[in-house]
Amino acid sequence: MAYQTFRQEYLQVPPVTRAYTTACVLTTAAVQLELITPFQLYFNPELIFKNFQVWRLITNYLFFGPVGFNFLFNMIFLYRYCRMLEEGSFRGRTADFVFMFLFGGLLMTLIGLFVNLVFLGQAFTIMLVYVWSRRNPYVRMNFFGLLIFQAPFLPWVLMGFSLLLGNSIIVDLLGIAVGHIYFFLEDVFPNQPGGGRLLRTPSVLKAIFDTPEDDPNYNPLPEERPGGFAWGQGRQLGG
Repeated sequence: MAYQTFRQEYLQVPPVTRAYTTACVLTTAAVQLELITPFQLYFNPELIFKNFQVWRLITNYLFFGPVGFNFLFNMIFLYRYCRMLEEGSFRGRTADFVFMFLFGGLLMTLIGLFVNLVFLGQAFTIMLVYVWSRRNPYVRMNFFGLLIFQAPFLPWVLMGFSLLLGNSIIVDLLGIAVGHIYFFLEDVFPNQPGGGRLLRTPSVLKAIFDTPEDDPNYNPLPEERPGGFAWGQGRQLGG
């Protein structure tokens, strides 16, 4: 019974969120079981381009460190905001969501060539949080009961939290920067005088991922309804 319930809940998770979070959990499990080591996963341009270890372009986004507070914290935020984006502003546009993944990953990888970062998964999570927060500017957030603020401040609050934990904020700044570039090109620039859409999802992605019909029984998420989430009424983020 428990297995059937878990399986049903798991299959209800939208496909991109399900695939990415599952890959992250399985990668971490493989490291914990010593089937692989982080040295086989991290981003290393020399090993990628000279030794053709191209899998590092992907695996450096899948490992968030050993199981512990930092791993759980990142997984909660990754799952939550990836799913809210996929079920919210990207609902029915899976190809566009995959294209955002590819765009963000490519841009972070290019920047990673010039900065000393070996794992980019946390930066990718911050990018997802940033895009969601800018598309839901009036949602009120309650961060562990300590701070109440509007959603666009969330990435900066997370960066401050990383600083308090003694982590480098370079990763957070990278995620914010890439998230802002995507948001500007996709949501801001097309609405400016003389502007236009510079990011266009390739037709091959649309043919693979998009379905022609929408679900007639779709019940919109709270973020899509007037007033957004009731974060100011005691609902805690991350709790």
